[in-house]
Amino acid sequence: MSVGIAYVDGPRLARSFRAAAEWVAAGREEINRINVFPVPDGDTGTNFTLTLRAVADALRVLGDASLGNTARTAARAAVLGARGNSGMMLAHFLLGFAEGLGDLPAARARDIAAAVRRGAATLEASLDDPREGTILTVARDAAAAAERAADRSADIEAFMQYLLDEAEVALAHTPELMSVLRDAGVVDAGGKGFVRMVEGVVRLIHGDPLLAAPPLAGGEPAPVAFVEVAAERDFQYCTEVLIRGEQLPPANEVRGALHALGGSIVAIATGDILKVHVHTDTPEAVFSLAARWGTVETTKAEDMRVQHRRLAHAERRPVAVVTDSSADLPDTVLDRHRITLVPLQVMFGDETFRDRVELRPEEFYRRLRIAKDLPTTSQPTPGEFVRVFRDVLQEADEIVAVLLSAGLSGTYQSAQAAVRSGGLGGVHLVDSASASLGAGMLALRAAELAESGWRADDIAAELRRLRSRSGVFITVDRYDNLIRSGRVSRGKAWLGGMLDVRPILSLDAEGRVVPVDRVRGRENVVPRVLSLLERRLTPRPRVVRFGVAHADAPETAERVRTALVAAYRPRDCFVTLATGVLGTHVGPGAWGVFYQVEDGTPTRLDRGQVGEG
Repeated sequence: MSVGIAYVDGPRLARSFRAAAEWVAAGREEINRINVFPVPDGDTGTNFTLTLRAVADALRVLGDASLGNTARTAARAAVLGARGNSGMMLAHFLLGFAEGLGDLPAARARDIAAAVRRGAATLEASLDDPREGTILTVARDAAAAAERAADRSADIEAFMQYLLDEAEVALAHTPELMSVLRDAGVVDAGGKGFVRMVEGVVRLIHGDPLLAAPPLAGGEPAPVAFVEVAAERDFQYCTEVLIRGEQLPPANEVRGALHALGGSIVAIATGDILKVHVHTDTPEAVFSLAARWGTVETTKAEDMRVQHRRLAHAERRPVAVVTDSSADLPDTVLDRHRITLVPLQVMFGDETFRDRVELRPEEFYRRLRIAKDLPTTSQPTPGEFVRVFRDVLQEADEIVAVLLSAGLSGTYQSAQAAVRSGGLGGVHLVDSASASLGAGMLALRAAELAESGWRADDIAAELRRLRSRSGVFITVDRYDNLIRSGRVSRGKAWLGGMLDVRPILSLDAEGRVVPVDRVRGRENVVPRVLSLLERRLTPRPRVVRFGVAHADAPETAERVRTALVAAYRPRDCFVTLATGVLGTHVGPGAWGVFYQVEDGTPTRLDRGQVGEG
């Protein structure tokens, strides 16, 4: 008997994870809709999607690798990127799955079955209060099906199809095991995410397109299953903490310590990382406890009652925000405020990548370090803007698009051409006159105002006011990239290099690069930039945001962040690895401080006034 697909190696496993991530993302809204357990917060699809996105992104950066390295990278990325209860449970499954594969050079059907069994067992052992009728049940039944499938056929295609069929049967039975699902008339959302993940792999094997399901007939939104369903536990905040340390406590000890603070506890300890998820009324108590175990790197506390209220009264958004990929806002901020990105392009030789979509910043700098020739960049086409604007206008009445400075790129002009050629109404374009986090923080403010009920034209006017009260100081560590972009002559660059001179640059009112100062010696740059910033921000603003973007200079960026937080107590102080679009033009070692002063009276237009700026 012939075998169609006899084994899975590292590249095949990576492609499978990427396909799973895409297919789960395509079904995200349906999974959100049926989310009733452990709380009806309507975010299981989003959390599953974001966790798998972290896996897919990590594997793109990894490239072709061994099977074991690919599986371990996926598991670690799932731990670091795990969102919500469902994401944490998926991370546990993938940790066990990776352990099951070990260092096999290739996995056959029986090996995969054993790894799925190990994943299900690891997931079950991780749960403080295992409940039947959840992703746990689906994963365990899928593991049993995998073992039967491996006995039936050595063909990976037949094996995966049988595994999917049995997982769907297990999912269909979940309402029989949990009354809250039966009462709502839905299957378990986490289990649905797991099944859809397997289905994405099967579709890849079959060569089926990974497309979103068509909308419901008549264009009516799907009924929200969780509107009438009460949470089994009435904790208010979905809380997560990521801790790093050399001597972290075991996961069972962590779960025991958290019992007094909440429920739905999931803890993952792997290597120097501890990730905790808990539903609680006291997030700060969780954060304080976590600080005893190691260094707290990230925290999250989302009000589940507010989420439920919003979902129960879901409606079309009046205003949505769009920005381009140069904005450098973290993915978590983009997701939280539903800000849509339009990617610029980065070219390494003959290879073209969509910035932040096909080329993450970490991968960009890895490539930059070994590239023979410097990369180049290109703005989005008008057609790309038309596509994104039309997609967003399907769910929002108007758009505020905050874009990279017209003095630095043709991105803004491309968006203008898109609005004209596409005949698009309700799109308000705002030239940020900035880049990186300068544009990003304006986009964030736009999203906050939209969430507060502001009209699009009022938001655009307020952003132009804030734009005049914002600024940046940028410094570079080398001159190669600036020479090519025409910002500095070869003669000046040679002299600067000989004298160890570092330029300090800024942007003028039109968003064009202008020199501000120069400093001899790298160690003197940070004090001089902070001094220049102090002059700009005198008198001291009451409300200010900062962003520190760096081109592979994390130590300097953290030093600057610490100084800014101590001196100004800002509303936010973002630190981000600059996207490839900025890194291309400033080169490795560059960094910049962006500020946005939000004091003063917000701008409101007369009701008839609209326009571009």
